[in-house]
Amino acid sequence: MNPAGSDVVNGNEEIKWEMSENDDDHLHHHLDGSSSDGPMIRVKVSSVSSHFDIKVPSQSTFGYLKKVLALQSGLEPQEQRLFFRGREKGDADVLHTAGVKDLSKLLLMEHSVSKERKMEELRKKNEILKACEAVGEVRAEVDKLSAKVSAIQASVDGGIKVNEKDFIVSTELLMVQLLKLDSIEAKGEAKIQRKNEVSRVQSYVDTLDELKARNSNLFGNYSNAVVVTTQWETFDSGAGSLATPPPMP
Repeated sequence: MNPAGSDVVNGNEEIKWEMSENDDDHLHHHLDGSSSDGPMIRVKVSSVSSHFDIKVPSQSTFGYLKKVLALQSGLEPQEQRLFFRGREKGDADVLHTAGVKDLSKLLLMEHSVSKERKMEELRKKNEILKACEAVGEVRAEVDKLSAKVSAIQASVDGGIKVNEKDFIVSTELLMVQLLKLDSIEAKGEAKIQRKNEVSRVQSYVDTLDELKARNSNLFGNYSNAVVVTTQWETFDSGAGSLATPPPMP
């Protein structure tokens, strides 16, 4: 193998090792120029439920510190409030100038507006979830009714007369589900699901109306056949009951 190539590989490994040892330093190069050169210090940041050890240049601003904190806390910089020695610090304030030293302790709080926004988002998500569940319950009932519609269609397609009551009951049950869907307040994904289910129910109602018309035609033809048969039976019965005329004298 080429010794030079071997040196390149070893050099790459050394570079990777150095990067792993100085991840915090490299992190600051990826953030914008909110920090200045200076010795690195570690600050201890505490929130209501978490603790963070953050390594930043001593000449960094609190705004820069918020950007670093965002990677660990999950709070966007604009959602953070940083306190040092009981006072909230502005984004432009410099750590060193404010008296922040190595291992200094800071308090992190979330803006009330941010909390309210997150609570509102959570409420909306819960509403959508609840609406989706309600639509799902209707969907399950419509699935059962769709089986009934399929059975009616199979009978009509096969020329078998279906009791008109079956059409009435099935249509009424579908309309009940349609009213349930109409009563569901839905947004987002739930609104899409509700719309799709409404279209589905309406299609079944339309199918039943069409099948009912076809079934009526089958029923009419069947009635005519019955009438004709009855007339012939009456004729035969009457002919058979005629008395034989008496013989001529």
